[in-house]
Amino acid sequence: MAGPSRFDEFLLNRLNQKVSRLLQEIDKFNIAEYMQLLNNPRRFFWVNFLGGVGRGLGAALGATVFAAIVILILQRAVVLNLPLIGDFIAEIVKIVQAQM
Repeated sequence: MAGPSRFDEFLLNRLNQKVSRLLQEIDKFNIAEYMQLLNNPRRFFWVNFLGGVGRGLGAALGATVFAAIVILILQRAVVLNLPLIGDFIAEIVKIVQAQM
């Protein structure tokens, strides 16, 4: 029998390229580290717990900053003494300040 044909070599080269690309993608997404994380339930729990605590603190801090900015804008609007809206805003600011 003769050696591999040119077509067989072409197919092997394409297969080799696709496998190389697949290995690069696997390395890029750190699948091996992810599998190790899944196989260690205690570490998996702590990573997710700390991530959740971080997201919760970030949301609370962001909401606080946003609320402070809104209250500041409302206080400035009261100073402008806008008709119709001014009394309503003044009442809201009084309620908020009473709660603080």
